[in-house]
Amino acid sequence: MRVLLLSGYDAPSHRRWREQLAARFPDWQWTQLALPPRHFKWRMRGSGFLWAHQERECLLEPYDLLIATSMVDLSCLRGFVPQLCRIPTLVYFHENQFAYPQSKQQRANVEPQLINLYTALCADQVAFNSEYNRTSFLAGATRLLKRLPDAVPETVMSDLEARCRLLPVPIEAPCFVANDAEPDGPLTLVWNHRWEYDKGPDRLLLGLQRFFEQRPEARIRLHVVGQQFRQQPPAFAELKALLEAHNALGHWGYEPSRERYRALLAQSHCVLSNALHDFQGLSVLEAVAAGCRPLLPDREAYPEWFPRECLYSSERDNPLSEAHAFAALLHREYAAFTAGQMPRAPSVEFLHEGRWQQPYTELLTRVAHTAKL
Repeated sequence: MRVLLLSGYDAPSHRRWREQLAARFPDWQWTQLALPPRHFKWRMRGSGFLWAHQERECLLEPYDLLIATSMVDLSCLRGFVPQLCRIPTLVYFHENQFAYPQSKQQRANVEPQLINLYTALCADQVAFNSEYNRTSFLAGATRLLKRLPDAVPETVMSDLEARCRLLPVPIEAPCFVANDAEPDGPLTLVWNHRWEYDKGPDRLLLGLQRFFEQRPEARIRLHVVGQQFRQQPPAFAELKALLEAHNALGHWGYEPSRERYRALLAQSHCVLSNALHDFQGLSVLEAVAAGCRPLLPDREAYPEWFPRECLYSSERDNPLSEAHAFAALLHREYAAFTAGQMPRAPSVEFLHEGRWQQPYTELLTRVAHTAKL
């Protein structure tokens, strides 16, 4: 089978997904087009324009299946290259533009949401990496269509919903390793997210400040890893100073080696998140696969994967109150650890890549056999 795979904003997690996908089907012939993860708004709007003019010969090759991420303006691309309309198409949503926190100015600009919606409507099948992602997209699209003045057929959303299904990014087998964190050392924590505002570094700082106010003698070590950028929220500088003051600073900065990164996870007791949005939470899931106990807000995709005991109360509009809830959960875990009674990490074997080979095979094959005019 010949497959054309388009990644409109090829962030590290998107790149990893598409490379894994192609590797799982080595007998298929893959053609992959990907755009660098920069100029987000232009990537959303301009991916189809760019490819139609720079990769036209490639796009006109015969394919059995087209797979595009939701960051591709598929309706625009089909307008420039109408031949693509005849190829059975799957759109994969790593995230959706309806669930991002937005300012008033951003809410006035619905174009990214419309691009998501139009791209989904172009697809024969739409797949989401979590139920939270699927439901927030459908709810947001429904609200948007109700705001439009006219020309919205009543069956648009019901027809679209019937083509949507859950297809998470599987966890690779090498992520499932035995946890070898020291039982007698400090409680070792890891925060492994992009160093950006939407991952809540200010909330992490507030929570740890609260924790140390109540337990200044606590012996903890925190690894702060994840993708970094030239401009970083100021909370990171304050966080580093706080950790140094309490002799709690572990690894600081991005770890490019997958092997060393996985070893660091396996040497940690808990994984933390304070994210304001996380559509699947793959970094957390990988850490849990390595034996880390998750300490997470009860929002986004997290309640899908983890039991209530691993979640603290979400207070989006009250960061200080949420920090207290985070600190309370960390207190509980610290007390259990020092007493030698910390529970094991919950299982995430249900996301092991071996369990998702057949669902991926069945879905992609079925979409490829979709009849086209």
